[in-house]
Amino acid sequence: MNKIKSLIVLCALAISASASAQNLNEMLINEVLVNNETSLVDGFGNRNGWIELLNSSYGTVDIGGCYLTNDTQNMKKYLIPSGDVNTKIAPRQVVVFHASGKGDQGTFYTNFKIEPGDTLYLVSNDGRTIIDQVVIPSDLGTDESYGRVHIDGTIDDTRFEKMSPSPNSQNGDPEAETKSQIMARTDPYGWIISLTSMSVVFTSLIVLFLIFKLIGKLSVKYMHKGENKKTAKKAPAKVKVAKTGNATEVAAAIAMAMDKEFGAETEAAIALALHLHFDSCVHDQESFVITIKPHMTFWSDKRDMMLHKPTK
Repeated sequence: MNKIKSLIVLCALAISASASAQNLNEMLINEVLVNNETSLVDGFGNRNGWIELLNSSYGTVDIGGCYLTNDTQNMKKYLIPSGDVNTKIAPRQVVVFHASGKGDQGTFYTNFKIEPGDTLYLVSNDGRTIIDQVVIPSDLGTDESYGRVHIDGTIDDTRFEKMSPSPNSQNGDPEAETKSQIMARTDPYGWIISLTSMSVVFTSLIVLFLIFKLIGKLSVKYMHKGENKKTAKKAPAKVKVAKTGNATEVAAAIAMAMDKEFGAETEAAIALALHLHFDSCVHDQESFVITIKPHMTFWSDKRDMMLHKPTK
């Protein structure tokens, strides 16, 4: 019993670890700013470069224990502290790290600064697996950030571009129309989407009807082919009789031939027998009823073994 409990606990821990690792893989470097003169001010009143991370999944992700670095020789350069509730990033939300070079200032202050041309890495909690990376353009200007543009307003389809800084918010043009908004504008009453859906459904039904009809025809054809083979095996006896001509004529011909050998009486008997045989008149009419008549013997008759009732 203890072994079973231990196995269940280990399986639960393995599943939990797998789910956690899967969620970590959904973390992205969303936006980076190097030269900050008029943008975000940190908690100490300073303007530093900053790094924005995005949770692109639909579940909360705890990034505590992961690493940020700009040095491939030191993948564990800045350890994101574990145990801080603020490292749990809600679904589709962002968090900003200040690249101040002073890691002792708090959870969201890195111990290194970033420069144009650096490659920035987000490393998993194993210290080896790179979750995401971005190469900062060497010509990135002052108060100019480099971030993901969410095409069509979605996180799933992005590309990196230079842009105006937008820390702690989604990137891209907030006034840009999404696909759903474009559809609502071009088809306000829903006729296009309705006709499209109905055409897809009916086309599928027609294709299925044709497939089933073809299968039915092939099945019937195969069935008839099997029946014809069975009939062909039983038919030769009847066909042979049909080829010999009329039954009466056959009987007469045989009788005439026998007359020369055995005489008129034999001819008549054989002719009558053949006539009745070919006309199916000599066969019994089967009733399928079995009649059993008892036949009593001394050995099976129990009456003799009974004592007679005495008379007064």
